Order: sequence, then C-alpha cells, then structure tokens
Amino acid sequence: MTTIQTLAATIAARKGADPETSWTAKLLAKGPEKCAEKFGEEAIEAIIEAVKGDRARLTSEAADVLYHLLVMLASRDVTLAEVEAELARRDGISGLDEKAGRR
Repeated sequence: MTTIQTLAATIAARKGADPETSWTAKLLAKGPEKCAEKFGEEAIEAIIEAVKGDRARLTSEAADVLYHLLVMLASRDVTLAEVEAELARRDGISGLDEKAGRR
C-alpha cells in the first residue's frame, strides 16, 4: 500500500471516531462544507508557497492539501480508489482531448 492509500484508509477508519480524540473525526463531524472550506484554505496556502518559491514550505503545504482533499472526499463518501480509477481512465488521453470531451 502506498503512503497516500494508507492515509486514505486511516481517514476512512476515523469517520466513526470520537471527535474529541481525532482531528480527522472532528473535521468530518463538522460536515462536507467545513471539510471543503479547510481544503480550500490549505490549497491557498500551497499556492502562496509555490509563488514564494520555498520548496520546504511548499512540500509541507502540499502534504496538508492532500490530507484535506482526502478528508473532503471521505466527507462525501468518495474513495481514493474511485479517484484512482478516474485517473486510470484518463491515462493516455491528451489533457486537451480529455478537457474537450467534458460536458
């Protein structure tokens, strides 16, 4: 299992945990809207670090973005496996062609 798959499994396991003992459970208990808000905040922080050019800070913020993306997905019962399947479906398709094929 990859690190990101392990993280996704941990997040899934925390869905039913006590929000007083788990940050992930606390976020999930606040609902999908709060999870999306936190993802957006982390994405903005990553953008800021990318513009600044600080590799270490960007790496740290990117990890936060991935974590909060997985939490947001879990809040809507979308699994990492589903996202991976979508990426696999797109494999070998030009990004321009894939985008043009969207409705």
